[in-house]
Amino acid sequence: MAETASPARAQAVALLGQVLGQGKLLSDAMSGAAWERLAPAERAAAQRLASDVLRNLDRADRVLKPHLQKAPPLVARNVLRLGAYELCTGGAAHGVVNDCVALIAAHRKAHTMKGMVNAVLRRVSEQGPALWPTLRVPRLARWLRDPLVAAWGPQAMAAMEAAHLAGAPLDLTAKGDPAALAATLGGTLLPTGSVRLHDGAQVTALPGYDTGDWWVQDAAAALPARLLGEVAGLDILDMCAAPGGKTLQLAAAGARVTALDLSEARLGRVRENLGRTRLEATCVAGDALSHEGRYDAILLDAPCSATGTIRRHPDLPHAKTGEGISDLIALQARMIDHALGLLKPGGRLVFCTCSLIPDEGECQVDEALDRHPGLTVLPAGAPGIEDGWRSSEGGLRLRPDFWAAQGGMDGFYMAVLGKPA
Repeated sequence: MAETASPARAQAVALLGQVLGQGKLLSDAMSGAAWERLAPAERAAAQRLASDVLRNLDRADRVLKPHLQKAPPLVARNVLRLGAYELCTGGAAHGVVNDCVALIAAHRKAHTMKGMVNAVLRRVSEQGPALWPTLRVPRLARWLRDPLVAAWGPQAMAAMEAAHLAGAPLDLTAKGDPAALAATLGGTLLPTGSVRLHDGAQVTALPGYDTGDWWVQDAAAALPARLLGEVAGLDILDMCAAPGGKTLQLAAAGARVTALDLSEARLGRVRENLGRTRLEATCVAGDALSHEGRYDAILLDAPCSATGTIRRHPDLPHAKTGEGISDLIALQARMIDHALGLLKPGGRLVFCTCSLIPDEGECQVDEALDRHPGLTVLPAGAPGIEDGWRSSEGGLRLRPDFWAAQGGMDGFYMAVLGKPA
């Protein structure tokens, strides 16, 4: 990439190429020598730019379409998309256009398109800002939108897409008193006990990070551990533990926690978070389906489509196609069955997924009840739970458009299953 171009913009275009051209998630694309050479502030800017372009991809393409006779190669299209997004959302025209031209000029195969990029973006800078706010909220890819409309209806789908476009504030879980943490950080104490920060902030620079007073965790993701209620002194398995937010919650509440995860590398993050917060848990790398032990309670945050996290991971519907979800659904059922076998009589299993697809939530619980006579769904009780979140089989269904006035939440499903005594 050209030396005159912003490193953050250059890396944002590279990230877009990996997501849209190779089907990679941003979390996987943010690696390699070029990424490591960036300063922390440049990495943050590149990630933000790539995420914002993906979140607004449909709008960017609609702004560009009248100025293109035919679709250019992907790298040129991504440079144009980046430029269009920035120009239409307040970016300084001179700097944005010059950087985008420099980026394409430095590309070995697409350098001949620098004149086209320059001309198109100059026209966008004149016409795009007025057009941008009139464009519809970007819609999810058909592979995901169609089943979600069938499940929740077109009105709910439109509300969820608006939440995806708005993005996500930063939610924290306090190790101690959440009200005190909210006061210290100038945040909002949410009804369920999470602390929400609406202003962008560098996480590691916030008061209390180094001393382990809190950890980052979406308000919806913080609820499953709270459904277990009083856990002090109990032996609890966090069955798919990484990155560790739920492990930290349970350890802070006094439980004896075994944090199990298939990936030793991902368990490294759990250990880092335990060290920073000065909490204790036993970390075990291994396959959940072959794990052995006896536990008072188990928290199973099962592998899933992660379709509830799109407001903070806008790359997901662009990088994925829906392929493999049926395999995940089958794996979830096997994990529920195995988890129930690890529970002591009368024990409790919290099953949850960060998915908006009923087959990964409500349907799983219905089918588990059919497979296991005597299994019951226990009342899901914790502070701040609203009646509208309760689903017919007794679990909780959370959606991105809930708490719209406060900034939304991740899509999640959770239920407490009681094993017969």
